This record gives sequence, structure tokens and C-alpha cells, in this order.
Amino acid sequence: MTIDRAGINALMEITSRPELVFVSGQGAWLQDHNGKRYLDFIQGWAVNCLGHNPAAMVEAVTRQAQKLINPSPAFYNQPSIDLAKRLVEASCFDRVFFANSGAEANEGAIKLARKWGQLHRKGAYKIITFDHSFHGRTLATMSASGKPGWDVKFAPQVDGFPKADLNDLDSVRALIDDQTVAVMLEPVQGEAGVIPATREFLQGLRELTREHGLLLIVDEVQTGMGRTGRMFAYQHAGIEPDIMTLGKGIGGGVPLSALCAREAVCCFEHGDQGGTYNGNPLMTAVGVAVFDVLAAPGFMDGVNARAQQLSAGLTALSDKWGMRGERGLGLLRALVMDRDDGPALVAAARDRAPEGLLLNAPRGNLLRFMPALNVSADEIDTMLAWLDALVAQVRG
Repeated sequence: MTIDRAGINALMEITSRPELVFVSGQGAWLQDHNGKRYLDFIQGWAVNCLGHNPAAMVEAVTRQAQKLINPSPAFYNQPSIDLAKRLVEASCFDRVFFANSGAEANEGAIKLARKWGQLHRKGAYKIITFDHSFHGRTLATMSASGKPGWDVKFAPQVDGFPKADLNDLDSVRALIDDQTVAVMLEPVQGEAGVIPATREFLQGLRELTREHGLLLIVDEVQTGMGRTGRMFAYQHAGIEPDIMTLGKGIGGGVPLSALCAREAVCCFEHGDQGGTYNGNPLMTAVGVAVFDVLAAPGFMDGVNARAQQLSAGLTALSDKWGMRGERGLGLLRALVMDRDDGPALVAAARDRAPEGLLLNAPRGNLLRFMPALNVSADEIDTMLAWLDALVAQVRG
């Protein structure tokens, strides 16, 4: 099959894409227009939590598409009710608002916190976020993010997001003033290089925010829905945040996200929040199917077993090649290398023959691994063996 050059030229240029077109996928594998297969350890940046084209999702979207796709968010629909109930019962939150992307959910969290500040903290609006954090690509979520260089893109930024240092409680305390309404963080900073917030830091942050009457917001767009070996990453620390956002894995590959909050924080008035497609039955029916797979007995045991296997394998690889170790939580992990050959390894892995390997390098000296949560032990072993050979190839 030849690539449709006119079609490619019709797409807006936003990133450098390789000369291949993916046409099908199953589980941990993708296939391109030439029939070449690729072992996928990116999975849409932790989106495809059940891999490509899982039967439960295919069945759910097919069944729901034959019944009702979108009655408008001005009315209730059963799949959104079913998914909201599941999320509430599995978490410490009381209410859910469904959206279409992680950035949209985070925008909703920012709006909700500011509304709460208007009502309960004399108009306080500042939300302390963290250096190197990533909360999305809208103007507000880019301003909330601490990704280097984003303070000058599309300037001026949205005001009100002072930056603290992850795992440094004193840096947070120093930023609190009478205009502060909340603290917002990722339990694991993914784009920054898979850097987990420690249990002690999260517990201290919960105590600090309660002491000052502030909200605690956890951005679980990447870490939620089983990615870390618990349904939600905040559960590892034994805390109860006030607001949580979900995305990526909640839809398993379809556009779905969620803003979850405790009842005491739910202060939106009618008209404050909405969205044309938000909570439509087609997407939320898929969300129900995904949730039920993740919540099935033994599923998280499998995630944790594969996480231990991947961690051990990456550690062994690091030791063999004199690298700087691995880190992460659950099946969101990173290999920290001793040199900046991450992009070269990504390219070599993709070009590997007869079968390719899809990897991600968010930093020059780092590879990030986000396989499907139901990845097999054999697939992890295959990836590790291929990666070992690729390091030898790239390093000569």
C-alpha cells in the first residue's frame, strides 16, 4: 500500500511523524500500511490501557452505537450514570463531570477551584503547581504546567500558577498567601521523566492544604485507571484529595475524561460548566466496559506482577550498560540512561526488522514505557531482549 501524500499534506503540521501509516492493531501490536508489525510500548501515551481493539470495548461501542450516540448533555443518559456511579464507588469523590480530554478535565478543575475560592476564600484564585509538571495544551493548562519554555509560548500566560518543587514541602509552604486556593499536582510527573511524588510528600501536602484551608487537586490523567497498580494513584499514599481529573485510560482509546470532586467542593452553578459532547453515551458506554475490566478480580494483581517484571528487567539492563537505573510506579516506568541516545534508540527500535518496537523518549537520556495494562510476560521479555540488542546496535 502506498502512502496518500495528498492526504498527508492536508493534515496540519504539528509534529515530526515517521513515513508510515498504521492500519490495524490487536493487543500489544500494531500493523502499518506495508504489513510490518510493531510491539507497542507507548499505547497512545498510556491511553490504550487494554491494548489495541480489545473485545470489551469493540462490543460496547458497537452495541451503544446501535442504540443512542448523543442525546445532548442537557439530558441524562444511562451509560454516563453507570460510569459516574462506578467512579464514585471506587474513590473518595462524590460527583463526576465527563469531558473529552485530559486538558478539558484540568480546565474544569481550575474553574471549580476558582469558583470555590470566590465563595469560600474571598476570591482567592492562585493554584500552586510544580516545576516540570504537565497539565495540558490549552492556555490555562499550559500556564499551570511547569514544562520548560512553555512560559513564553503563546504569551501572555494565564495568571495565578506559582511553581513549587516536587517532593519539597517547604517550597509549597513558601508560596501560600491569601490569594492561594489550591495545590495541583500529578502523582507521577510523566512528561518530566516519570518522577513519582513520594508517599510522605503527598501525605504532608494533604496535611498542609488542610491546615491552610486549601483544596488538593490530583491530576490523574496519566496515572489514573490502574496505570500505577491501583485504580487511582492517590490511593498509594492513603490520602483523600478534594478534586481529581482522569483522562487517557478512562476511555481506553476513545475521547473521554472526567472531573471528580467531593460534594463540599461541587459549587458550579447552572451554566458554569458544560460541553457539546461531554458525557455522551457512546463514549461513556466504552468507559463502563473499560472500568469493569480493570475492576475485575485479579486484574490489578496482574498489573503489579508485570510492573515488577518490567522494573527488574530495566534495572538489569541499566546495570549491564552502566546506566543510571529505572524509576516509576506500576506500568508507568522510565529507564534513565547515562547519555542522550534516547531519540536514536526510538528510531532504531521503530526501524527494527522484521518487527518494530515503539518506544518514547521524553528526554534525551530517558526512555518511557507505557504498555497496555494487560501486556503479557512474554511481551515484556521480548521488549527487553530487543532493547538490549538495540542499545548494543546504537552504541556500537
